[in-house]
Amino acid sequence: MAGKTTSSNKAKIARRVIEVLEYFDDTHKEATVMDIVRRYNRPQSSTSELLSSLVELGLLYKDPYSRAYSLTPRAALLGTSGQPELVRDGRIVRLMDRLVAQTNLSVALTSMVGLDAQIVNWRHSPRALAATRELAGGVKEPLVQSASGWLMLSTVARQRCEGMVRRLNAEADDTSKFNFSEMMARIDACREPRHVFGPTGFNTGTEALCALLPRQPEGHPLAISVVYSKDDKINPEALIQCMSDAMRKCLPDPEATTNIEQFSHAA
Repeated sequence: MAGKTTSSNKAKIARRVIEVLEYFDDTHKEATVMDIVRRYNRPQSSTSELLSSLVELGLLYKDPYSRAYSLTPRAALLGTSGQPELVRDGRIVRLMDRLVAQTNLSVALTSMVGLDAQIVNWRHSPRALAATRELAGGVKEPLVQSASGWLMLSTVARQRCEGMVRRLNAEADDTSKFNFSEMMARIDACREPRHVFGPTGFNTGTEALCALLPRQPEGHPLAISVVYSKDDKINPEALIQCMSDAMRKCLPDPEATTNIEQFSHAA
């Protein structure tokens, strides 16, 4: 019993560390102890202790005057060394920022985690929709509930994909059950164009243009979504063109890039 309790406590600590790091975004560049307490409904004393530990580890700064916390470069670069180049060198971040600037719409990056689509990062536009205002990294839902999920499922071999979809249907509650054949048809329709218009998911009631990012490791797809309200007057062709242009600009084919010139006496 003691061993299980210890493991449970460690899992809670790990979750709370991730929550703190994910709190920071474009609209929350700083945080006080009470900001974290209110967002995640955590005890003030343990939250304060956790934030102090993250300062000691070099993951957070603490302003001595305002007593507010902010992320350090170490937090930003943690884990980047083993990532694909377009993650490591910031190209995905530039892509998201560019799409927000060009469309004035919010942009989401999602990944596939088991049978779930998970928000990796959410960039809110200046006119962020009320339905999406509270969304942030880490939120998950079944893959079949969003267009980005359909896209990521389309990267899976058909036979395995069928098994995943059957399991998702079996595990869904009565209100979330779906027609298997219709769902597979949606997923199969995504296999060739690599983009799709459909629901953003995550209980937002919004729509999105979703596209797969190129050159991702097998089994680890990433999808990017430009999110809009059903009441927005969207030009689908223009939005697809904007997405394509942004990808060409921010995610160029590495084989087409110029090699870096080496200087023999640089070191």
